[in-house]
Parts: sequence; structure tokens; C-alpha cells
Amino acid sequence: CEDCGRSLVGECKLHGPLIRAKDRVIPSRARLTLPHYLTLRVLELRAGNQQILGVFAKKVIQKRTQFGPYVGQLSTKLTRYDESRLVLQVLKDGGKYFLDTPNEDCGNWMMFVRLARNQEEQTLVAYQHCGEVYFTTVKPIEPHTELKVWYAADYAKFMEASAVFIKEESDVCPLPPVTKEPVDPWICSSCRSTFATFALLESHQCIHKDRV
Repeated sequence: CEDCGRSLVGECKLHGPLIRAKDRVIPSRARLTLPHYLTLRVLELRAGNQQILGVFAKKVIQKRTQFGPYVGQLSTKLTRYDESRLVLQVLKDGGKYFLDTPNEDCGNWMMFVRLARNQEEQTLVAYQHCGEVYFTTVKPIEPHTELKVWYAADYAKFMEASAVFIKEESDVCPLPPVTKEPVDPWICSSCRSTFATFALLESHQCIHKDRV
């Protein structure tokens, strides 16, 4: 105690406790990287004050807008798994690694983007380029719309996932192909791969352009 000049264990009985000043709370690294035209919203509050967050547009975002790369730690296993987020892997030096984000200081804002349950709500496509993962818009995104992502066709093969997924109740299941009448497939002019929809073909062709 500087008033009575004694070294004490705990508070000074004569002069009382010190006035404690707390450090200012700053946002995490992931939240600080959020572009100014995007915002985080709390969608659900679970036990233990766990927040379920979503990324929403504050203004119109044009189609073919690229975000990234996704920031995460290269790991052979995931330390944090969230069923509402995509599992992402990359090839590095001949090995296949997870992009792990155990906390908000190990990643960027892209870790908050939730997966799309079907094609109707999908606004972003995830793909790998030069050992990094990027998200690109597949349609114009209107203000107050949540950004939701799923794998591009080639990346889905790499991740051993279906090109289209739908979530029913608490399980994520492949969406079976249902067609009422025969439909001609969309064919890539570069590699002759076929796709069920023009959107999947367009996403695939973006990868060809990146490689060129």
C-alpha cells in the first residue's frame, strides 16, 4: 500500500481496496476483418451464452465478387467442428490439410459464413486455388440477405461431398436428383465435364479461367 508503505497480501485493511481499471475489450481478429458492407447478426443464443452468428449484406453485392482467401490454421484434424459451417481442406506440399479455426483470433470473417442447405439459399461457392480457399458470389446479393456457401463442383469432389446438399431437421443429407422430364446437361467446352445446372457449369468455368 503506497499510503501506509507496507507490503500486504490482499487488500489494505486501513485504506481499503485499489480502484481497478479494466482494459478496453477489442473485437477478435475475425471480426476486425469483416468488410464494411457486411455485418454479423446473432441468430441464436445457446446454453453458455454461445452465439450462433450469420453474415449479412448491408448493400447490394454483385455477382462474381470474390472473397478470400479463407484464413485458418493448417491441421491434420479439426479442433473445432460446427455443423452449420463448411469443413474446408487444401492441398499443401502434397498433403491434405484442414483449415482449422479453433477460435476467432485464428481466422478471418469467412469463418462465420454458414453453409447453404439448398441451391435456393446458396449465395456463395467455395473453391480451392493455388492452395487457398476463396468464396465467390453466384448471384447478386440483396441488402439484409445472409451469405451462405457450398462447395464448387470440382471442390466437392476433392472434399468427397455432393455437389448439392439439403439439410433436413438436424441431419445433412444429399439431395437426390429429381427431374420430371429429361433435361440436356450443361457441358464444359474446355474439359467436356457435364453439369446439371448452368450455375454449376459457370462456377466450374471460373476455375478454368483462374488456371489460365
